[in-house]
Amino acid sequence: MAETRKKLAAVDPVWLRIREEAHEALEAEPLMGGLVHSSVLHHKSFEAALAYRISLKLASNEMPEQILREICDNAYADEPELAMAARADLVAVRDRDPACDRFVQPLLFFKGFQAVQAYRVAHWLWTHGRRDLARFFQMRASEAFGVDIHPGAVIGKGIMIDHAHSIVIGETAVVGDNVSMLHSVTLGGTGKEEEDRHPKIGDGVLIGAGAKVLGNIKVGHCSRIAAGSVVLAEVPPCKTVAGIPAKVVGEAGCEQPSMTMDQLLQSCPGS
Repeated sequence: MAETRKKLAAVDPVWLRIREEAHEALEAEPLMGGLVHSSVLHHKSFEAALAYRISLKLASNEMPEQILREICDNAYADEPELAMAARADLVAVRDRDPACDRFVQPLLFFKGFQAVQAYRVAHWLWTHGRRDLARFFQMRASEAFGVDIHPGAVIGKGIMIDHAHSIVIGETAVVGDNVSMLHSVTLGGTGKEEEDRHPKIGDGVLIGAGAKVLGNIKVGHCSRIAAGSVVLAEVPPCKTVAGIPAKVVGEAGCEQPSMTMDQLLQSCPGS
């Protein structure tokens, strides 16, 4: 048994950690046994557990869990990068969210993490020409999580969406790696144009609660958007913008705003 755990740790340390925490959760709260076993301990891999969790949350009378699970399994088998991105998202949530003290929590409880993983499968469907099914995933994720991410959007890895209520990300939006955003963020358009019409968010960006970024504009790497801001013009890299309409109010204050999660207008710690 110890040798098996050692091999698993070498191959997939994130999954090993999740399983260990699942056992600890069972010891602390036996009444969680059904949930923990069905969602984690019953599965041989992170991919299988993730497919089960997504399909369970998105299942409805219109589309049963079994079909959705087969879709997710096929997506992870065809494109292993989907599950690797999910691992990066999981680590991001654990590192950046002070309310998260275990890796198993986002998989079981955090709708921001779950919604992003549902989007990733929907995006796989979209890029494989199965657009109606992708839209079904989008619809159910919006209904289940209150997060509306168009399957045509392009989103990097290491994404953390805290609280995740009322998030909207449009069809031609691009979100880089290691981006953090809070609830009620909109990456939207400015009218009825049908071409490239949504924001392009660089790596390492922090987007505060209630911020609206509108139009085909660039938000530079490692910048910060203050809570409640309305961004209508390009944001240079490593700057902080605030206001309606948003204006540059200073430097970002640190190398990785999305990591420090410092939303105050003064400089980030350690700058």
